Amino acid sequence: MGKFVIKKTSAGTKFDLKSGNGEIIASSQVYASEAACKKGIASVQKNCTSKIENQTKAGFAAEKNPKYEVYKDKKGEFRFRLKATNGHIIATSEGYTTEANCLKGIESVKKNAPDAKIEEAK
Repeated sequence: MGKFVIKKTSAGTKFDLKSGNGEIIASSQVYASEAACKKGIASVQKNCTSKIENQTKAGFAAEKNPKYEVYKDKKGEFRFRLKATNGHIIATSEGYTTEANCLKGIESVKKNAPDAKIEEAK
């Protein structure tokens, strides 16, 4: 069972979505308040079943928001970001060496986020 872990930073509050084995699947931006962070979590839960727009494929089909965008970063690693209906990025992934593992990360968000518990970082 996945969980959202809220943690305070020097700049505000952020969350990590963790899988059942404790691995971080996706992370948020830093929010100004814990209430805003919790709204971000609710948005991930609402939008986590969205379609995938794989921008690493030539001639990829553009999807409407909400959506996952798969892309390559400056180091050539595969990453995804989940965008809400308004186009704002609500969660981002780590870098993956393969496209297949990146897509597995998205499937893990889809599986873990809807019923994930919310807890404070210890």
